[in-house]
Amino acid sequence: MSKRIAFQGEPGAYSHEACAASRPGFEALPCNTFEEVIDSVREGRAELAMLPVENSTYGRVADIHRLLPESGLHIVDEAFVRVRIALMGLPGAKLEDIRHVRAHLVLIPQARSFLKAKGITAEAAADSAGAAADLARTRIAHEGVLASEMAAQIYGLDVLATDIEDNHHNTTRFLVMSPEPDLTRRGSHGMITTFVFQVRNIPAALYKAMGGFATNGVNMTKLESYMVDGSFTATQFYADIEGHPDDPNVKLALDELSYFTTRLHILGTYPASDARL
Repeated sequence: MSKRIAFQGEPGAYSHEACAASRPGFEALPCNTFEEVIDSVREGRAELAMLPVENSTYGRVADIHRLLPESGLHIVDEAFVRVRIALMGLPGAKLEDIRHVRAHLVLIPQARSFLKAKGITAEAAADSAGAAADLARTRIAHEGVLASEMAAQIYGLDVLATDIEDNHHNTTRFLVMSPEPDLTRRGSHGMITTFVFQVRNIPAALYKAMGGFATNGVNMTKLESYMVDGSFTATQFYADIEGHPDDPNVKLALDELSYFTTRLHILGTYPASDARL
């Protein structure tokens, strides 16, 4: 049996596209929620999880930062998917036939200029790939879907227009999660280490905690804060840095960070993607 990689959404979702690109030899396992994705790995139904963590247009993906520290999984890789929006219709349809489209709520504004120019109205759906599946089943004339080209292939729809998004830089970053960490040095562009931490309740704690990275020449590429359990006094920080925990300068920076924190948890060490270049 082939190994499985779990993702949230219907077959043909952009998360499915990330699975196919990152782990082409794995069978993709669709799940209803992010929690189900994590559980499928913890319970042995899948070997890996593919989870979106941020989007270049919309920022942080809701709930992911909260779920990762308690998941028991480890980041072993990252993947980037350019969100290319295709308009698809029933087999034999023409673009001028389409009067109305359905798509996930976040995709519709990204194709606003194209839809306006073509006089096409739009309606939000729970899932773009799911909307493609619905169209293939209902076969409603003059209706289209905004989704990935993969969704059109899976559900037997015709692609009527491609790359219709207003912003052609829109990219989603995904994390590949495993039950076991992989601390080996790999990849051609160095390593990324991701961790979460909570600072001590002392004046200028965050400023002092960050000092070790500056003095040791460690580049921090991401730092985000979020509340823990709805408390305004318990703030947790999520960070990405360049380097491996065994690098002397990274080790010194993390040692200094631990002095100012009440919790420090490394989520994973993994190779930097080519997409970062």
